[in-house]
Amino acid sequence: MLKENMQILSSAGARTGQTILRLKGPLNIHTIFDFQAAVRAESSPVLIVDFSDVPFIDSTGLGALVGAHLTVQKANRKLALAAMNPQVKALLDMTNVSQFFEAYHTVEEAEAAPT
Repeated sequence: MLKENMQILSSAGARTGQTILRLKGPLNIHTIFDFQAAVRAESSPVLIVDFSDVPFIDSTGLGALVGAHLTVQKANRKLALAAMNPQVKALLDMTNVSQFFEAYHTVEEAEAAPT
């Protein structure tokens, strides 16, 4: 089986105190550890996760998102998800996990949202 990879790029958001994590690749059992490490390494008040290049997530990816929510919440920070494709959004909705996240159609909408 071919091991899948994920690229994670961190950059400053449009406003002070925002960090954008741009994910490229699937969020699954093979890639969650890099994702978890990237979330833990960030300390900005607002963390925006850009899903525009994430084709799918599996159940472990879903669990990693919930873990990211808890990590950020414990630190009194905000987590926003942006640019999810219909399949990823449907998984979050179907499992009732979407209620824990602020989701936006684009990264720009997430950047402009009130903190």
